[in-house]
Amino acid sequence: MRIYMQTKYSPEQPLRFYHLHLQPDLLGGWTLVRETGLQGSRGKITREYFAQREAAEEKLIQRRDSQLNRGYRIVFREGALKGTD
Repeated sequence: MRIYMQTKYSPEQPLRFYHLHLQPDLLGGWTLVRETGLQGSRGKITREYFAQREAAEEKLIQRRDSQLNRGYRIVFREGALKGTD
């Protein structure tokens, strides 16, 4: 699962991005990777580890909804969450 979001264009504010990526690890756990920053620059990367996919998906949904409430919009989405779509 991968979600890429951006703020809306405004001449007063630079574009910002927020990228969420859920990936399995080699030990059966899951990693939620977040990358945030100004569009066109290197972002800050944060990783959160989860033993179960469901917990990782819940956190991804929380992060996505939080950013949508802050004015970000989804530009690209790949994959589907279990139980949705």
